[in-house]
Amino acid sequence: MTIPDDALTILRTRSLSGVLEREIERAILAGEIPPGKRVNENHLAIRFGTSRGPVREALRALEGLGLVELIPNRGVFIRQPAVEEAIEIYDVRTVLFGLAGKLLAERVSEAEVARLRDYLEQMEAAARHRDFDRYYPLNLAFHEFIIDACGNGTLAAQYRGLVKKLHLFRARSLVQGGGLEVSNSEHREMVEAIAARDPERAQRAHSDHVARAKARLLAAYRKTEAQPTRLTS
Repeated sequence: MTIPDDALTILRTRSLSGVLEREIERAILAGEIPPGKRVNENHLAIRFGTSRGPVREALRALEGLGLVELIPNRGVFIRQPAVEEAIEIYDVRTVLFGLAGKLLAERVSEAEVARLRDYLEQMEAAARHRDFDRYYPLNLAFHEFIIDACGNGTLAAQYRGLVKKLHLFRARSLVQGGGLEVSNSEHREMVEAIAARDPERAQRAHSDHVARAKARLLAAYRKTEAQPTRLTS
């Protein structure tokens, strides 16, 4: 069986756009493309040695993640959400994530506990090497796993609708001094509470984790506001 040429083109384009999505996301989170800046598709195409089509597909995916926004008749821009909006979202996320931890502690399997511990080990290794590019996607996957495993689809949908707006803020708070290690220490308490099948402890650990993340965000924001330079992720 042979694959038609047009199908191969689609497969290659999708694969390339996925690679570009990760590379552009890395550039955004690293502060190479600052919040509020217009994204130049031509420059990105030249930078990555490709056509504008895969770049455009990658940007659409990043729009779904809340990292960029399309402004009609103006172009694509790196999102610059107000810190007040982020604080409100963190407050709601604190409640939702706490409930997710509680629900998961009530129903968790040994296989799920093992999966959570595996995430912890991988994140600890990345944190020791200050490898943010490795740590951040693991961090996102760890939280997503908890949300998926808690068994409440309504909670999961509401949670995802909120957190896609927070990528820039979450990244910014993690790159502050010691942020990776501190965050993962909180992750360990969350996992231990889940493994102990202690719903109240798990709810408290998950809620506290988000509340402390909000505090780290505010500290990072105040630090950058005190400097007359652009915000970095």
